Amino acid sequence: MDHKEKILNICNASSKNTLMETLEIEYVDVGEDFLVGRMPVNPRVHQPDGVLHGGAMVALAESVGSAASYIFLDAQQFVVRGIEISANHVKSIVSGHVFAKATFIHKGRTTQLWDIKITDEADQLISVCKLTTIALPRT
Repeated sequence: MDHKEKILNICNASSKNTLMETLEIEYVDVGEDFLVGRMPVNPRVHQPDGVLHGGAMVALAESVGSAASYIFLDAQQFVVRGIEISANHVKSIVSGHVFAKATFIHKGRTTQLWDIKITDEADQLISVCKLTTIALPRT
């Protein structure tokens, strides 16, 4: 098992019995400075008019950004919490999958700022999110 596969397995295992499992979020790619998660778009995550709910996209973005913070920080010494998220939804989607790619804007010792682009299977932009996380010492 290579390093990348090991990281993805750890991230996916940590989703058991959480919101990530409920939304069927799966971590599918990781690199030197990014993490990608995938979520299916189906009636479970639709708003009443049949398109992907913006709140589900924000939950996807925060899940991927927070998981990325754990990967790129020392998770043995810190707990990571999201402290602010903003989202601009630019396109609707009714089915398929969406992909959230979290990349660092700022990697500080205490706070981290993430750019998270959500795209569809054709790599069309669906939403742009910005997430701020904080690393707190484990007590």
